Amino acid sequence: MGYSLDFGWLADATGAIARGAAMTVLLIAVTTLAGTFLSILGAAARRNGPLLLKRAIGIYVEIIRNTPFLVQLFFIFFGLPSIGVRLDPLLAAMLAMTLNMAAYTIEIVGAGLDAVPRGQTEAALALGLRLRQVFVKIVLPQALKVIFPALTSQIIIMMLESAVVSQIAVRELTYEADMLQARTFRAFETYFVVTMVYLVLSMGLRRLLVSGGRRALGAGVS
Repeated sequence: MGYSLDFGWLADATGAIARGAAMTVLLIAVTTLAGTFLSILGAAARRNGPLLLKRAIGIYVEIIRNTPFLVQLFFIFFGLPSIGVRLDPLLAAMLAMTLNMAAYTIEIVGAGLDAVPRGQTEAALALGLRLRQVFVKIVLPQALKVIFPALTSQIIIMMLESAVVSQIAVRELTYEADMLQARTFRAFETYFVVTMVYLVLSMGLRRLLVSGGRRALGAGVS
């Protein structure tokens, strides 16, 4: 028996798909800003902080990078309430995504910091600049230019992994897709459409990041 494609339900489903896509964009926007900020702090601390802090950051990175994101999400949403810490699904999702992304980007940012010749820091300090000024104005901009392609790829990966948060009822794109196919019984058509939406989001986000990176960091970003 042949399968007959039917996209007639799509007209009534565009609102739900749009809301899910908007939630996915919100999740990755918050995660990108918070995760990148934490990764810069973490990478800097691993190179210039006290020994105890360096070890703590190293342990955090190893735990996150060597455990599944789904387990991390469930620990935050289902595990923390056991010790009295309750988070709503959206906040739990943002926290889990931010912590996951930061662990990976700490290594990426660290590689960028190591790529900046140490002589530039020594020369700037000799001219009377403070260490913080040297880091923010000289070292960090060069490091970000070096690691921007890798950072962009990690952001895209994190956006695609955001589909996992549908497991705790965050109404992002995959959650809305699950609800639609449960109502329409058109799984093939539903997930085909949502796959195309993810593809458009990924390509659009990459172009946005590359364009914004060129303006913010100058030539050399690709």
